[in-house]
Amino acid sequence: MASNPLHLRPRVLVVDDNKAIHEDFLKILGGYTGGSSELLEAERLLLGEAAGSALRPTFQIDTALQGEEGVARVRQALQEEQPYAMAFIDMRMPPGWDGLETIQRLWELDPHIQVVICSAHSDYDWTEVVARLDHSDKLLVIKKPFEPIEVLQCTNALTRKWENERTLRRQVEHLEHVVETRTQGLEAANKQLRHLASHDSLTGLPNRVLLDDRLEQAVAHAERDGHSFAVAMFDLDRFKIVNDSFGHRAGDDLIKEVAHRIAGIARSTDTVGRLGGDEFLFIMDRLAKGEDAEHIARRAVEALQLPIRIAGVDIHTSSSIGIAVYPADGKNVETLIANADAAMYCAKQRGRNNIQCYAAGMNSVTQDKVKLESDLHEALALRQFELHYQPKVDTASGAIHGAEALIRWRHPQRGLVAPGEFIPLAEACGLIDSIGEWVVREGCRQARAWQLEGLPHLRIAVNLSAFQFRHGNLLQVIRDALQAADLDPRFLEVEITESALMSDPEESVTILEQLSRMGVVVSVDDFGTGYSSMSYLRRFPIDKLKIDRGFIAELISRADDASIVRAIVSLAHSLHLKVVAEGVETEEQLNLLKSLGCDQYQGFCFSPAVPAPKFATLLRESQLKAGATVDPVADADRTHSKLAVYRPR
Repeated sequence: MASNPLHLRPRVLVVDDNKAIHEDFLKILGGYTGGSSELLEAERLLLGEAAGSALRPTFQIDTALQGEEGVARVRQALQEEQPYAMAFIDMRMPPGWDGLETIQRLWELDPHIQVVICSAHSDYDWTEVVARLDHSDKLLVIKKPFEPIEVLQCTNALTRKWENERTLRRQVEHLEHVVETRTQGLEAANKQLRHLASHDSLTGLPNRVLLDDRLEQAVAHAERDGHSFAVAMFDLDRFKIVNDSFGHRAGDDLIKEVAHRIAGIARSTDTVGRLGGDEFLFIMDRLAKGEDAEHIARRAVEALQLPIRIAGVDIHTSSSIGIAVYPADGKNVETLIANADAAMYCAKQRGRNNIQCYAAGMNSVTQDKVKLESDLHEALALRQFELHYQPKVDTASGAIHGAEALIRWRHPQRGLVAPGEFIPLAEACGLIDSIGEWVVREGCRQARAWQLEGLPHLRIAVNLSAFQFRHGNLLQVIRDALQAADLDPRFLEVEITESALMSDPEESVTILEQLSRMGVVVSVDDFGTGYSSMSYLRRFPIDKLKIDRGFIAELISRADDASIVRAIVSLAHSLHLKVVAEGVETEEQLNLLKSLGCDQYQGFCFSPAVPAPKFATLLRESQLKAGATVDPVADADRTHSKLAVYRPR
């Protein structure tokens, strides 16, 4: 429109060797008002406008005398990103290109430009011309002399057609860009999904799916080329302690750093993957000799020796490693992994932080572990568990003031299985919660049974696993057990490890407060091995601290341990807590604990854990020595914590 800025008006190129023709086009299309009234009225009718309502459309007109000059103008217009919408081309322009060649050259540069051929000659076969140009939808023919209304009509129609096509092309380009972008996004998402299907989400290492494929390839290549390779199974030592002490996020950080270090010593032909949890698999490809696998594994051990800083603490980690070599230790994937796992389990049995290469007979240990796990699933239903009771003795008087209930598994073939053999297995296979619930119920039942037999009313302590404390229906389990046994809550004591409490201190405070309000006594077990904050220790509604047996074992031989015990006793008493030492084996240890002010002790110095009937005998003997008037529980409660007010009396 005439009101548009110059660069927005459609651009029209006139290529004709007659300057007078240029003037005619400028008069018709250039917006001049000197034309006849009939022409103006015709233009208004053409545009569908009311008389006098608007000015006729105008165009930006450029001219050229020869085809070469016209092509140059089109090229420059494209470079300036202001292309021509259409061009009027004369058919004969001696001495240069004729109209046909000019049009062909124009369309080579700009295939979208609309073209009108203008000629006064009738000796052309126009059908042949149109067919030769092969652009009939962008080509019109006007014979000279032409009427102004014909020129105006062609120009208006073709420039609008050009503008519509240009708009459509831009929309199509935009849609193509959107489709391309979304397609790339889908491809990236699919790529990510494919990656996640074959890689561990935490470490980015190959997972079991990809490891199985790499192992199959390694076997195939080894068979074909006659070389050997090795499979090394890595299992982090004491990883559970980090999880329990610092929480699962810290455990994840540790796993990622370990993965980074192990992958860092792998060769380009090797594969390091994560099987899950704290287990890694290292495929050592193309070994010159079997011993090379152990050398590579030792480099991994060295890489793990440097401390890893987690939650502001330097963690010293290590790994137990088992190695199986193809083909000596197995000729298929399943056998190699099984034998590497057996060697790794053997490494753990031999003290952890070491490397074991597979040897015949090692897998019998793993098979035995699998059989034990299978038997463990049936033990509860078959009533193979029983509780043994270890006396908690007053350090000053020597009287029994309570007992710790310790689970034993009486296996029909193996005999009595110690907790150290089956408790970790129960935790690993998800049985610890149901076993822990049974311990609570049986401990409450036995405590009440002794009371009904006329024995002194004493408190029974049961151990809670970290899982049971955090995830089990603990409070309801304890309520049901107390109700079923008709036992006063003050005769039940629960022992929770320091590391379990500190894995989530705020949640621990809430759970402990609920236990205290029920009237149950709370002890912190293995105190001194975790990372308790003094502020949390002050907030925890607890009643007792149990000094870890590790400090008691060398109490006499190491002055540092005696100092630690003295400090724990002083700390506990300042917080109005009782102190219990476990693992007391000698009179010498007992005498030193007396001098340090320890309140109670348990250990072989007095008695190991014994079955219920034998414990009843010990209790009667203790009662006779101390006198029948002694109330063990009342005496033990004299320094109980500040939350004793919550407990029913």
